[in-house]
Amino acid sequence: MELANKELKYRKLIITLSIVIPLAVAVLFGVKIEGYDFTFLPPIYATVNGLTAVLLIAALGAIKNGKVKLHENLMKTCIGLSASFLVMYVLYHMTSESTPYGGAGGVRYIYFFILISHILLSIVVIPLVLFSFVRALSEQFDKHRKLAKITYPIWLYVAITGVVIYIMISPYYVH
Repeated sequence: MELANKELKYRKLIITLSIVIPLAVAVLFGVKIEGYDFTFLPPIYATVNGLTAVLLIAALGAIKNGKVKLHENLMKTCIGLSASFLVMYVLYHMTSESTPYGGAGGVRYIYFFILISHILLSIVVIPLVLFSFVRALSEQFDKHRKLAKITYPIWLYVAITGVVIYIMISPYYVH
């Protein structure tokens, strides 16, 4: 199979996942499963976001230093961490009541700006990550680099703001 055709082969799957994942998360937010206590998950998935951010930075350093295999392994790890974050996040919200932000004044506006931009960009980053990944796997490195220059800062922002959101809302969690 021609390398460029590999991307075409995965295009429909990536587009489908990019639509289905956010819709599934939205639908699952409305599902409440009683009898399970997953209130321990927020600090874990915030840590996963933090680790993702650190590894994204390390992956950029690796590729800039010509360590292609290390870069590839770090990026695969970041994808795995992001997927595990998503599972834990959905599991928490399906079994726990949402925590309202309790801050006031200007900090409240900052929190909601960060939260809304985080949510919107977390949706946008799904196809960007998947297309970047497929382009690297199909050895379309020029296309991969071009898209990664857009994907990387968005993914890093989503990972870092995930931690910031947790830190800002953590005083309001009911334990």
